[in-house]
Parts: sequence; structure tokens; C-alpha cells
Amino acid sequence: VLEDTNIYDELEEVKDYLQRRSPRKVSFVFEKPEYEVRAMVNKHLFVWVIENLVRNSLDAMDGKGTSGCKMYRQNTNVVIEMSDTGHGIAASKFKSVFKPGYSTKKRGWGLGLSLAKRVIQEYHNGDIKIAESEVGKGTTFRIVLKS
Repeated sequence: VLEDTNIYDELEEVKDYLQRRSPRKVSFVFEKPEYEVRAMVNKHLFVWVIENLVRNSLDAMDGKGTSGCKMYRQNTNVVIEMSDTGHGIAASKFKSVFKPGYSTKKRGWGLGLSLAKRVIQEYHNGDIKIAESEVGKGTTFRIVLKS
């Protein structure tokens, strides 16, 4: 079930939860928009997607760096950009990271991003992609939801 939701409030809850469980050398910079940003989401599934992205970014930063988030409206859409200062992803891997089984980690099944994409596309009629990434500098994922 999709509900009209204040997106920043949900993001802030994920940030607070993961910040308490993260290394002290990781800073979280979640920018609060000047206006309320709302979209129709299934809160549990949406929060899982955001948590998965942040956990991946924490893994990519090896205990130090910045996990960031900003959101804004673009026409009738809500855009959420999740960024980190981690390892980065080579441009040749941008599409592969969303395929089941893809992982750079020693543990795990490589299903997180493929499930995140499915949740955003199929349940929320939105899109998720890598907006930009540079090896050694970090990555930004962009989620677009219809508002």
C-alpha cells in the first residue's frame, strides 16, 4: 500500500538509526529541503531501499567519510540523491550493479541493489540509477519518484 509520506522524515529516521551504529569517522549530511517533500510510498519498502543504499555506502567508505542525501522536486517528481565518499564505481559497471548476484563484497549474495531497483520501479513506479561515480572519490545514486 502506498501512502502520502513526508520523504525527509523517513530519510531522517534511517539516518538517525544508522548513524548510531556507524564508525565515528563517518559523518552524515542529510540536507533538509526548504519545503515539505511528499510522495506516495510504501514506508517499509522505501525505508529498506534507503537503508540498503546507506549500508552499502558505509561498506564502501571503510569506516571514514561522508554519507550524504539531498532531495528536491523536479517538475512533478521527487528526486532523492544518496551520495558517499567511498570507493566509487567504474562507469563500465553502472548497469551491472543492479543485476542479481553482483557484489564486490566477500559476504552477501549481491541482491540488495537488484531488489532496491525492483522496489522502486515496480512498487513505486519510479526509477533508481547511478547518477555519478568516480573510482576513489565516491558515488551518487538518484531515486526519482512521482509525487
